[in-house]
Formats: sequence, C-alpha cells, structure tokens
Amino acid sequence: MAHNNIEIEIQVTVEDPKPLMEFLKKSGDFQSEKHQVDEYFSPAHRDFISVRPTTEWLRLRDANKEYFISYKNWHFDKDGKNQCYCDEFETRVESIDRMRKIFSVLDFKPVVIVDKLRKIWTYKNYEIAIDAVKNLGDFVEIEYIGKDEKADPEKVSKEMIDFLKKIGCGKIMKNEVGYPFLLLFPKEAKYEAQ
Repeated sequence: MAHNNIEIEIQVTVEDPKPLMEFLKKSGDFQSEKHQVDEYFSPAHRDFISVRPTTEWLRLRDANKEYFISYKNWHFDKDGKNQCYCDEFETRVESIDRMRKIFSVLDFKPVVIVDKLRKIWTYKNYEIAIDAVKNLGDFVEIEYIGKDEKADPEKVSKEMIDFLKKIGCGKIMKNEVGYPFLLLFPKEAKYEAQ
C-alpha cells in the first residue's frame, strides 16, 4: 500500500533465495500468505499498453476474497530507464463483479490476469514479498513502508538492492516492467542486472 499515494518498490529475481528466506524467518515479522488474482484493464480511449515503457495500470485485485481497485502511474529515474516510484491510488471495493460491469459499460477492456501466491514479511522500513507468479516464476518485491514522506525514491531503491546484496542473494535482476507486462509481452521483458 502506498504511503501518501506514493509507492517506492523494487521487483527482482535473485540467483539464490535461500539466504533471504533464512533471514526473513529469523529477523523478519511474518504478516500473511495470500492468493492474489490481479485483473488489469485498459480504457478504449487511452490504450495503456500501447505506450513503451508502459507507465499506467488499472487493476482489480481479489486477495483471498478481499477486493481492491488501484491505479498506478510509474515514474522513471533521471535516465528514463528504471522504474523508480509510482503514484498509487487504491481503495477497497465491495463487489468485484460490479466493478467489472462498470468497467465494461465505460469501455475498459480486460488485458491480462496476474495470478500469484504472495508471502509477506516486514523488516524495519520494508515490506518484503516473495511471489510465486503463475507462468512467470518466483520474484522478490520490496516496498518502502517507512514514515519519511520526503524519502528519495532512487536512494531508497538502491538501499533495497544493497540490502539483498548484503544478505547474499547472488545475482540480482531487477524487473523494470512489472508482472502484467511480462505476461503480455515476454519478448520485451526488461531486466536490469544490479
């Protein structure tokens, strides 16, 4: 969940997840395990997925029968290469079926479903999720949950990578496009070695 409507996070694959799992079991605070089904939509009047890199996503989430709608607009670093943070607006919804009907009437088309099992821990200023994503594999997502509203997104992202390096996860590959994009356009997948 974004703090003050700004979300700072990284999404990576790691060469060796074992040290991270051992660290989280020992030092992290386990929060939950959830099956999340995320359905992404694009409006007919402004095709989100035609833009490269794709910066906007509109999502309906079913997380163990708790429903949410969120809109994300990603911002990139100074070089325009790496996702750095996003504006995120999210709220619960009572009926996911009614939201789908509203989207249909407004000509928002479903484009992809991301189905994942997410295990979540907290450690200091981080929420750390281990995601098993159907048809993609395993990922680590770290989100900043600290209270500093003026935190520098590039600095915080680098600290997250350094945290994984210090634990000893081996080679780290940062996913710069997100799960929906990887599923829609696997040939355009963009990973950045860290």
